[in-house]
Amino acid sequence: MNFKRITLYLLAAMFSVSLKAQERLTLERAVEIALENNYDIKLTKNDIEIAKTNVSRANAGILPVVTGNFSTNNTISNTKQTLSSGQSQERNGARNSNLAYGPVLNWQIFDGMAMFARYDQLKELQKLGESNFKLTVQTTLADVVSNYYDLVQQQQQLEALNGAVDISRLRLKNSQNRYLIGRAAKLEVLAASVDLNTDTTNLLRQQDVYRGTKIRLNELLARDITTDFTVSDTIIIQNRLLLPELQKAASLQNPALQSALINQRIAELNLKQVKAGRYPTVSLNSGYNFNKSTSELGFARNSVGRGFNYGMTASINIFNGMLQNRNEKTAAIEIDNARIEYNKLNQNISAQLTSLYQTFQTNLELVKLEQQNLEVARQNLDITMEKFRLGSVAPLEFREAQRNYIDASARYTNAQYQAKLAEVSLQQLAGTLSLQ
Repeated sequence: MNFKRITLYLLAAMFSVSLKAQERLTLERAVEIALENNYDIKLTKNDIEIAKTNVSRANAGILPVVTGNFSTNNTISNTKQTLSSGQSQERNGARNSNLAYGPVLNWQIFDGMAMFARYDQLKELQKLGESNFKLTVQTTLADVVSNYYDLVQQQQQLEALNGAVDISRLRLKNSQNRYLIGRAAKLEVLAASVDLNTDTTNLLRQQDVYRGTKIRLNELLARDITTDFTVSDTIIIQNRLLLPELQKAASLQNPALQSALINQRIAELNLKQVKAGRYPTVSLNSGYNFNKSTSELGFARNSVGRGFNYGMTASINIFNGMLQNRNEKTAAIEIDNARIEYNKLNQNISAQLTSLYQTFQTNLELVKLEQQNLEVARQNLDITMEKFRLGSVAPLEFREAQRNYIDASARYTNAQYQAKLAEVSLQQLAGTLSLQ
């Protein structure tokens, strides 16, 4: 007896050490890790940085361009010249060279206001990147929350299945004892053994699903997929969500809707750039040049020049085969398409919110109902187990009570999980998903 007690203490100590070795992962910590490590979030952050870098007057063509030019040319030629005086001169292998360098400035000061439309468009593209980042964060957050609570409900199912295995093991032991004293048939022992194996199989399968969900969550957190951890044991459902408030929030904060609005503004700015083709373009140019040339044959053997030059260039499109009208018409259709896409998306989100809200309300009712069923099934199992110990209940009746309890437990945890999924989806559509 003492040996058994010592063995139990050692097993309990080993189990305690195993639990301490596992990470206690809270939902808040999981989200924090995902925001720091998730690859999709990192990629979208980099896209935002690119968009921010692109927002510059130089990229829009507003600022002047200054270049430094340098050129040198050398020739060796056989030349024969006849001057106006009638005198002839001839030289074989005559060397000529020309050297020029200096800074050159080009500045387009007017292009029909297209440059300013491009600058505003670059700002809108930055806003689009920020909206896409918010969408990525919301999607990642929803995935993390869903997987986390999936583990919570699976963990609850594992507890129920573990309890079922313990009860089946107790039933088998009881049946074996009854068989030994002649109060039960061999058939009862075999049936108890089969039921124990069935419950053990269900437990093993659920453990496999549980480990797979852990791997998926570790993948979302962008960390070692073999990292072991435990999660909380409760699912907290927010039951104060109101459909009008969700719809109002979605119209203001939904990232997909915001992106559709930004795309509409981008299309409008694109039309401004296209219409700029009807106006003239005016450019200023200036520079400082140094030029040196040498020639072994000719009037001037050496020539050196330096000086400042400036000027202006203007041009206007007079006729380009009616392409200007075509481009403007296409740009106007793109604006209409962007407006239609926004209205379509807005209606789709409103429909999803309405449908999900109904599902959410149904799941809340199911949670209450399944909680009551679970309590009834637990009481029924307790009574049946007591009768089974006394030998006043048939094995099939006992198994039925056991199965009812397992099924009720699974339905209750699943109802909680489905309600939480609906809550997360509603908040994600409204653009208000958080850990509150």
